[in-house]
Amino acid sequence: MTEAAEPPHWMQRLAKATEEIDAATFMRVPRAPEQGVRKAAVLMLFGESEEHGPDVLLLRRSDTLGSHPGQVAFPGGVSDDTDDGPVGTALREAYEETGVLESGVRPLATLPELYVPVSGFVVTPVLAYWEQPSPVAPVDPAETAAVARVPVAHLADPANRFRVRHPAGYVGAAFSAPGMLVWGFTAGLINGLIALGGWEQPWDATDVRDLELALRATQ
Repeated sequence: MTEAAEPPHWMQRLAKATEEIDAATFMRVPRAPEQGVRKAAVLMLFGESEEHGPDVLLLRRSDTLGSHPGQVAFPGGVSDDTDDGPVGTALREAYEETGVLESGVRPLATLPELYVPVSGFVVTPVLAYWEQPSPVAPVDPAETAAVARVPVAHLADPANRFRVRHPAGYVGAAFSAPGMLVWGFTAGLINGLIALGGWEQPWDATDVRDLELALRATQ
């Protein structure tokens, strides 16, 4: 865990909570094997707008990608030997995918590593505050279909929260956002962030929807 810089008042509870968490805070994850895993990092970048208040940066992957096509995710990707740790990876990938300028981002903390068996990655989430927001858009449409700053209030709204059932039987958190369905690994992270940040509202966790039908509803 890195030492957190002083965040804005609305983010202080979240930043403080990251000091005492483990991987189980976000999801049940199996222990990573000792060999054969790849390192990656994602940038959980929170900003603020006058119109919508606190928000978080998300992207939708291109439908033509061979891995996780069309899924909503935080900016991020595979670590490079030249990166300055997980923070360097997250910032580099965010720039390459969305155009986020490193100079305007204040990293606050690195969270516990999370093993993602389906991809074989060990992912380090990096929590950050967007001090000086820069324009964002898909840098390469072949990789990124859309980029959006999604208000935290929208994600925390009980009307936009439910769970989805994957054809393989997996059931997990999901969020409805404009033109997007957030599910899987990213939804698990957001689920934990909303609780840690004090934005949680009572919602119907018994509302379980078929994943394919939920995806079609966003198109």
